[in-house]
Amino acid sequence: MENNNPQVTEAQQPTGRISLDPDKAEEGLTQLVMTVVELLRELVERQAMRRVEGGDLTEEQVEQLGVALMQLEDKMEEMKEIFGLTTEDLNIDLGPLGNLL
Repeated sequence: MENNNPQVTEAQQPTGRISLDPDKAEEGLTQLVMTVVELLRELVERQAMRRVEGGDLTEEQVEQLGVALMQLEDKMEEMKEIFGLTTEDLNIDLGPLGNLL
């Protein structure tokens, strides 16, 4: 992968894997936790869409759900910015299973 960002060294480029370097354990843990939170957010969003499409929610519930999902997505973007992570960083490589997200 070519490094087009002069501020990011090759060692800092996302690899799709959690860092196991003991000196960067905190960064790896943050990446893992954020990945799990993003996975759960996506699952909640999919389940919400099933419920909306199923027609078992009132218009008010659909509106509240939409607002809550947008706020959650905004918070995730804020957290990624705080911890210096990108969406690609959260899409960890599960080896033969492929990428997580």
